[in-house]
Amino acid sequence: MIGIVDYNIGNLASVKNAFDLLGEKVVVESDPAKLCTYDKLILPGVGAFGDAMEHLQSRGMNEAVREYAVSGKYLLGICLGMQLLFDSSEEFGINEGLGLIKGRVVAFDTSRFHTPLKVPHIGWNRMFTKEHPLFEGLDKDHYLYFVHSYHALCDNEADSIGESVYGYRFTSAIAHDNVMGIQPHPEKSHHNGLKILQNFINL
Repeated sequence: MIGIVDYNIGNLASVKNAFDLLGEKVVVESDPAKLCTYDKLILPGVGAFGDAMEHLQSRGMNEAVREYAVSGKYLLGICLGMQLLFDSSEEFGINEGLGLIKGRVVAFDTSRFHTPLKVPHIGWNRMFTKEHPLFEGLDKDHYLYFVHSYHALCDNEADSIGESVYGYRFTSAIAHDNVMGIQPHPEKSHHNGLKILQNFINL
């Protein structure tokens, strides 16, 4: 059974609908004490990093998600949910994250270009991936759908398993043991996105 963390922020319905399309039973879970009962866990998210962490903390979900990760069971962060896995973010000041992946979340650096990048980065973009079970069977050119203004910087290069280019290369997928994350929205990315979710189910 897969649980989707409900902390009153995020794209819960669309993520659940994607799993429904795959015929996989999922539960949107708002009780932190029950997270440990699931075989796998999804941490979704849209919006601002600091607000999301406040919602996690106010519901007791921050410690519950950390404990789940320590248990060794598979955890997948999606979009903002991936960013929350990191130590910190500079979005609207420095905000502490869950600390499950070493590194930080930073704004796109628009200053290096004569014509500034348009932020947020919205639309279809390629992801250049390392070999990983999450990406098994994907099309050679796996375009996925992105909506974000900040991106992750991994302290450990090995934790970055996917990169995309928007002005410059940035990390768009991460994995450290049982903790994984993807910046694009698989639930909005048609067959490639559904394939990633199916691969997560199959882990």
